[in-house]
Amino acid sequence: MQRASQQEAVRAYDLVTHLQHYFVSKLDDISAELGKDKVCESVAWLRDEGKHGGGVRYEVRDETVFDRGSVNISQVHYEDNPAKKLGSATAISTIIHPANPHAPSMHMHISWTQMKEGSGYWRLMADLNPSLKNDVFKRDFDMMLERVTGEHYESGVAQAERYFYIPVLGRTRGVSHFYLEGYNSGSFDEDIAFAKRFGEAVIDAYIGITLQALQYYRTFTAEEKAQQVDYHTLYFFQVLTLDRGTTSGLLVHDQNDVGIMGSLPSHVNRPLLYSWLEKMPKPQDRLLLSLIDALPEGKIVPVTTAVKKRLAEAVRKHYKAHPEALSMQASGEIIPPTVENHTGDRA
Repeated sequence: MQRASQQEAVRAYDLVTHLQHYFVSKLDDISAELGKDKVCESVAWLRDEGKHGGGVRYEVRDETVFDRGSVNISQVHYEDNPAKKLGSATAISTIIHPANPHAPSMHMHISWTQMKEGSGYWRLMADLNPSLKNDVFKRDFDMMLERVTGEHYESGVAQAERYFYIPVLGRTRGVSHFYLEGYNSGSFDEDIAFAKRFGEAVIDAYIGITLQALQYYRTFTAEEKAQQVDYHTLYFFQVLTLDRGTTSGLLVHDQNDVGIMGSLPSHVNRPLLYSWLEKMPKPQDRLLLSLIDALPEGKIVPVTTAVKKRLAEAVRKHYKAHPEALSMQASGEIIPPTVENHTGDRA
């Protein structure tokens, strides 16, 4: 895989590689301590056979501890293509869904995007997504975000409240979240150090929360598991109908559909999705219906690799037929679809 030659992109790639290894090692430790000691496995993908970069994701394998999870890094670049203004884009994007409903899901995204003329910006996101209410876990994650983001905390929370809001359900996806978009203080050294602190703090806080949940809540009821599946259905719904990062990645290319869909949980409640159909504005009702049609028949249905590919194609087909519907996705100061979102798997 060829990597970008821009100096800042080289350093950004080193950062996301460090954070990936940092997180994966801690997930493996949880499996060794509380599961079946199954390490995460790496899967690589290439952009244009590696000519324009690609990525590596580590997928969780211990199903006694994790429902689904992946830790992705990617870098794409177009230094040989004069038609593109984008020079390079580098990111880590991860989502973990534990098997135990008492342990919350978590999403994190950190990326550096750089134009050929040299300008660039950071995007930092993190959100805690519980199936069951736990005020202590929310407080811990809130306090970590406030501590590590400092003066950016209030604006980052406000933007996350907008971005993760689900209008037809009148709620946000998670309970604690932060989103800093288009950030550049003028000092790359200071900003990359900030991104590193942010990533490590989010990982440390989440690992601590997960260990507490798994050690304290050794068992769970069928009702609690059903609540988790319903929440995973909401997560599925938000990602595939509102998340601009996911949609942008799917529209730009089809070379990493399974990786982009790595954020999806293992099962969803198909009738629950269908119950939200009447709430959807046009033409997004057609999108939701096509997503439901891509799922197997039944009530609690699996989201397999084959299903992920069908879902990706349904999203592409919808927005090619209804490009105006892109304006109906999550609000906030988001990179426009005309500039490639390099990860596409951030949520």
